[in-house]
Amino acid sequence: MLRPHLCDCKNISRRATSKMTLSKPSFLIIGAGVFGVSTAYHLIKKHPDALVTLVDRDAFDADNRVAASWDWNKAVRADYDDIVYCKLALEAQDVFKSDPLWMPYFHMTGVYWICRSDYAKDVINNYKKLGRKADISAVPVDKARKMYGGLFDDADYTGVTEVLVNRTSGWAAAGDCLRAVTKKAVELGVRYVTAEVATLQFDDGGHCRGVKTVRGDVLTASHVTLCTGAFTPKLLELSAASSGLTDLRAGSRIVAGGITTEMAQLDEKSYERFASMPVGFQGYTADIGPFIGSLPPTKDKELKWWGQTIFKNTREVLPGRYISMPPPERDYAQWRVSGRLKEDIRHASNVFYGRKGANWKIEKHRICWDAFTTSGDFIISPHSTSKGLYVATCGSFHGYKFFPVLGKYVLQMLEGSLSPELALKWAWDRKRPDPALNPEWPRAEMKDLLDPSSKL
Repeated sequence: MLRPHLCDCKNISRRATSKMTLSKPSFLIIGAGVFGVSTAYHLIKKHPDALVTLVDRDAFDADNRVAASWDWNKAVRADYDDIVYCKLALEAQDVFKSDPLWMPYFHMTGVYWICRSDYAKDVINNYKKLGRKADISAVPVDKARKMYGGLFDDADYTGVTEVLVNRTSGWAAAGDCLRAVTKKAVELGVRYVTAEVATLQFDDGGHCRGVKTVRGDVLTASHVTLCTGAFTPKLLELSAASSGLTDLRAGSRIVAGGITTEMAQLDEKSYERFASMPVGFQGYTADIGPFIGSLPPTKDKELKWWGQTIFKNTREVLPGRYISMPPPERDYAQWRVSGRLKEDIRHASNVFYGRKGANWKIEKHRICWDAFTTSGDFIISPHSTSKGLYVATCGSFHGYKFFPVLGKYVLQMLEGSLSPELALKWAWDRKRPDPALNPEWPRAEMKDLLDPSSKL
């Protein structure tokens, strides 16, 4: 078995390049969020002698990271009206509840989903079809408002038909779990390289052979998998320009989108009341916009929720080429949140907690970025333009809950054993629906949500 390595690109690039030219397959995974880390973890567990290198611009134990999965907490639920994701989320949830590596980070607080459609019935029917028993029910509004000590009594119930309550769902300490699984993968033999990738590298036949970093180092492998989230469209644009392979571009397949999250510091009295709350969701239909969520307080007595607006950041990446991408700062300027976005997220507090949250002290704001498809489906697929290049990304802000099993399916894709149903659903080239049908599609533009001084 390979000995674990944890180092930066300066110390590793030449050694990695030389070793990866050996005849046995080697794997270069770009991006150490849930897609990348899960892929590395499953690869090294199944193939302990494989050459697996995980590359990210940030150290996995850094205080700040740009990965969407680096967060205070994330919902872990299987409450999907899409039965495919319901089944996959149940599989992942089983790992969260039983595997010692994952168990410390999962909290089964339940979910309270305020529904304005047949969502609750669809979810419950999916559980029945899958033969899964759970403490799950569709609760009339008048009864639901009294649950959990009336925590959500002041919520907005306009147009609500019923409330889905699933006591087997919950949340995970997201950043802590991501660090722990990455550390375990490194212990098993994954090589972790801290470096910012500039472009992909190709041979004369258009076969992807590796990446070049912004410092000029080159890492090579027989299999290159992009788990690069919101950075994916920009990376493919730059690689298309440098290689002349114009079909590398993501085009309309992938759009980078952002959303604002907020943490309120609770006083002791509020913490005692909200400590055992479920994960809360305000569900909306596509004509209104994305669902809004709020998660229970952390051990530091911080209560999180996110805003109602998902936005693009359309900019010129190259002369005449415009895409949505995160801001150019190395940390995506994730802590620089405009007044308008703070107002947007305050709305989320109002529709959940009403007057209960009027005097909460807001300590933190962060903009989180991810990659989206029009359907909300992942892309886990070979890239059709270049052999040796694979894509595993597009969490669309719902990927974290699948963290324990994502790599299993990415590995199946790499091996060519992914089921036809999933291969079609997650294909690079497939027919995609109108984004107007997707409530979570980024509709706003970041430039329209900035403070006046920021536009200058």
